Amino acid sequence: MISTSLRRGAPACSGWVARRFVSQSSPFEASRMGVYKVFDRDAKRLQKDFAARRDGGARSRTVDYIRDEVSERLMERFLDIKKRFDTVVDLGCGPGHFSKLLEPNKTRRVVMIDSSKESLYRDPDEEFDVEIERIHADEENLLNILPKQSQEAVVSCLSLHWINDLPGVLVQVKEALKPDGLFLGAMFGGDTLFELRTALQLAELDREGGISPHVSPMTDTKDVSNLLGRAGFSLLTVDTDEVLVGYPSMWELLEDLKDMGEGNAIFGRRHFIHRETLAAASAIYKELHGTEDGTIPATFQVIYMIGWKPSPTQRQPLERGTAETSLKDVL
Repeated sequence: MISTSLRRGAPACSGWVARRFVSQSSPFEASRMGVYKVFDRDAKRLQKDFAARRDGGARSRTVDYIRDEVSERLMERFLDIKKRFDTVVDLGCGPGHFSKLLEPNKTRRVVMIDSSKESLYRDPDEEFDVEIERIHADEENLLNILPKQSQEAVVSCLSLHWINDLPGVLVQVKEALKPDGLFLGAMFGGDTLFELRTALQLAELDREGGISPHVSPMTDTKDVSNLLGRAGFSLLTVDTDEVLVGYPSMWELLEDLKDMGEGNAIFGRRHFIHRETLAAASAIYKELHGTEDGTIPATFQVIYMIGWKPSPTQRQPLERGTAETSLKDVL
């Protein structure tokens, strides 16, 4: 696991006070009819539109730090694949954090797909080094956008955690890929913002006598391999990182989440929290998780995944028991 620590500047300062990097080393159409919908996709689209539009996009750019960091780490994994792709699909691209890192020696063209039009068109073409095409569409209906067996590579960076039918979308990704096509993804994992979740729950229980969900449920690391396998991918690789961000208080964290377009979008959510409850949550957060320098940490767990569409030409692992060298001799 790799842990990355960042420090968020106080509101009176512009940008970052400091950045600290610490390294430690099935047919889906039928099933979608019965999908239980957890997330309000229309509400999420409006949140992302508002965030990208606020102050002409300036507020949104200020909080790009999480997506920029994860995009760089996802690109490291992409560069480990010694293959050039003619076209890469960036699914749930936002303003193109990952796409901006693509260079002509790895791909000629990128197709950017996002449900938020404001986010999709936030940044100009001049910020990209490869040819781009932007498609405003819902990521949950990928095969309405891309023909089957048409793509060499699909990448998704920090958008899958808002998908209602994650198994179905992974199946659609696999169907859109050509044989031996690549899927490379990064999504927030179940430990993301656990500090905020526990602080809000304890404060709400104390002040209001009950709790309601304010932080979205997310996929656990152990489930991702199973989901990729069920979707039909082969040669799977799954690993995790943690990005730790320091904030002056819970209030700055909440404001940044809003500017990221990462507000609560669960169906049946409460549309407000009493100020007294929030004040109690802020105090609990600092008491349980505060650091010696007076800041509070926020954990963003990131699950990285790689899968390939099966092909007869792919290298296959040898059968068990065919090894010619014993690990006992090596170790």
